[in-house]
Amino acid sequence: MLRFVALAVLAILIYLLLRAALAGVLAGFRSQVRGGTPSRTARDELVKDPVCETYVPRRAALARTAGSVTYYFCSPACAARFKAPS
Repeated sequence: MLRFVALAVLAILIYLLLRAALAGVLAGFRSQVRGGTPSRTARDELVKDPVCETYVPRRAALARTAGSVTYYFCSPACAARFKAPS
């Protein structure tokens, strides 16, 4: 009998932990669908430097805008060497 009670309590705890974890994941997904703040993966998306062609996390890259296009660079030296297409 005691073993049954212990297993029931353990099952309830596992259920509550899984439910809380799933609720957090679903809340993040819902905010993305509704246009909320970007998720961590979106902020850490890799962007390609057009000069040296290396990939840099977007949050660490230098952004420069030419016309209506935004270019991302790995360093100030690459940003200085860049010539926007005409």
